Amino acid sequence: MPSIEIIIFLLVVIVVFSAIVEKMRIPQAIMLVFVGLVIGFTPQLPDMALQPDVVFLIFLPPLLFTAAWKLSWHDFKAERRPVISLAIGLVFFTTVAIAVVAHYFIPGFTWQLGFVLGAVISPPDAVAAASITKGFNLNKRVMTILEGESLINDASALVAYRYAIASVVTGGFVFWEASLQFVWLSVGGIAVGLAVGWCLLWGQKRIHNNPTIEVALTLLTPYVAYLGAEHFHFSGVLAVVAAGLFMSFRSPETFSYRTRMQANSFWETIEFLLNGFVFILIGMQMPTIVADIERGSLFAAMCYGALITTVAIVVRIIWVFPGAYIPLWLTKKAKRAVYDLDWRYVAIISWTGMRGVVSLASALAIPLTLVNGAAFPQRDMILFITFCVIFFTLVVHGLSLRLVIKFLKIKPDHKKEQQDENDLRKFISRQSLQFINENIANDTLDTGVLERLKSKYEVNLRLASERNTIGRKMLNSANALLYQYVQAQKDVLDFERSLLIDLHRDGAAGSELLKKLEYELDLEELRLNELLKRVK
Repeated sequence: MPSIEIIIFLLVVIVVFSAIVEKMRIPQAIMLVFVGLVIGFTPQLPDMALQPDVVFLIFLPPLLFTAAWKLSWHDFKAERRPVISLAIGLVFFTTVAIAVVAHYFIPGFTWQLGFVLGAVISPPDAVAAASITKGFNLNKRVMTILEGESLINDASALVAYRYAIASVVTGGFVFWEASLQFVWLSVGGIAVGLAVGWCLLWGQKRIHNNPTIEVALTLLTPYVAYLGAEHFHFSGVLAVVAAGLFMSFRSPETFSYRTRMQANSFWETIEFLLNGFVFILIGMQMPTIVADIERGSLFAAMCYGALITTVAIVVRIIWVFPGAYIPLWLTKKAKRAVYDLDWRYVAIISWTGMRGVVSLASALAIPLTLVNGAAFPQRDMILFITFCVIFFTLVVHGLSLRLVIKFLKIKPDHKKEQQDENDLRKFISRQSLQFINENIANDTLDTGVLERLKSKYEVNLRLASERNTIGRKMLNSANALLYQYVQAQKDVLDFERSLLIDLHRDGAAGSELLKKLEYELDLEELRLNELLKRVK
């Protein structure tokens, strides 16, 4: 079957099964991996090998970029200590732990091969973490730590991987050179990412009222950052993350509202499709990987896979709890800090070490031969164990995370979120009213226009204030009235939309004019839907 037909077939599968997943409340990643397994083991269905270059060049940059785009720089900066601890310390700790276990418990694994396996498996995956935790309404700090860790841990893991491979292929390894190389790759990658982000934002400012070109530039950004960094032998991963965080931080002052709306919709679609392809392709690799394992050693290979999976999970738990509390005990504000750090959230962080496509691509990228022409030892076993770890961590963590959250009685702090929202709305409404009184109100402005202008902010201020002072019963009553008002506006808007549809069918007005009015209705419907979320 031609490649384009395979891609279209997989697109259909992704869309259909993702729609099913929405109703079954199963993480999309798990469902699509299973679907990929079924496709891979069914002879009549197409086969598609996963190429490492495709992962690192086509899939990884946009997925890292959109994850970085969604992550707040201020939140990331506030949680930099645990993020760095997990993304660097835990990656190297996991690499060493797996190397030790592989060397002593898996026949034929030298220390060098153990470090290769450890470097391949050590980084939890950004794509998997986002897919599994989506919809669980976890604490904002927890999500920031998990997303931040999975965004930058690939850089440290790939450095360890590069030197582990070199030690097997050439037989040599110098620790201090690897340490300096890690610093060089990291600093250089971040510098390239910031430079690319600044240049593209500079170009964005000179493009006026053209959201299509501006969104296209955001698509180019991760690829330019990744390729630019790799060209100078820096970390392409960190370059993409730095560019994404920088552009996200500067986007409110650079992009127009139309560009932001269009970009958000565009990137949601890109993220959905690429995520789908990644997980379904992971499942489709299993038949080829199993075929390379001798039948007599398949059961033993599965046992080794289970052993290394257990090590990866346990090592993360061992690292996370001491890493969360020991630094706090050493500070002056230890009592308050420890009190604020709920152990349940630490447990969730320790239980979300899903591996994904980066680990599989790294395993597939292991060279076939050594410098002397001999076959790379244990390559097939490393591939099989890597797939086992990916599969088990996705399934175990993915299916159990909801139960763990329920068992620990973790619920989103809606009260605090509502308090923060009300405080912000009051601040903005007060400042806006002050601006109107000081800068807009004058003798030439009609009194009716002024009152109408001020009424919106006065209503917002009153609603935000009443949410903090009135009782729950009165608040529900006020929300019910506001809900009726917004719903009535939506009914009128639906009537207006039906009029436009009739005019479109009859050809009674120009298409450009109709599209303009339709866009205005879309914006109004978006506003009303946001209001409905506030009162539900």
